[in-house]
Amino acid sequence: MTRRMRTKRQTPKRPVMTRSQVMSRVRDRDTKPEMRVRKALHAAGLRYRLQRKDLPGRPDIVLPSRKTVIFVHGCFWHRHPGCVRCRTPKTRQDFWIPKLEANVERDQKAAAALIEAGWKVRTIWECETERPSTIECFVAEVMATKKMTRKN
Repeated sequence: MTRRMRTKRQTPKRPVMTRSQVMSRVRDRDTKPEMRVRKALHAAGLRYRLQRKDLPGRPDIVLPSRKTVIFVHGCFWHRHPGCVRCRTPKTRQDFWIPKLEANVERDQKAAAALIEAGWKVRTIWECETERPSTIECFVAEVMATKKMTRKN
């Protein structure tokens, strides 16, 4: 009687992705946190524009009727203070630290320019969008801002 040896069935190995391929998948618009906020704003009856290029910092969401802009910031990329997702990578710190600091500085400059131009600037963080109650409070605060009236 011959006995067959059972071998482990191996799954095919996937090719290792290069850093460039990984980074190319990082999205700058239509992210899950942004979609959660947009969905809540729309459900509340607010209408908005996306990524207006004529405004400093190209805000994620623009509410022209309330002269309000909303930035939906990722905790890692925009350095959310006190958040566990805001950790500095252990490798290549000479690259990452200046890059992430430049992001924060750019955010501050864009917010200052928008305020100077008469816009109200609101920021919601990625970690805050995971709780529906936080998004509801955020939308309520946005709705509390005075609606702009048109001059005829």
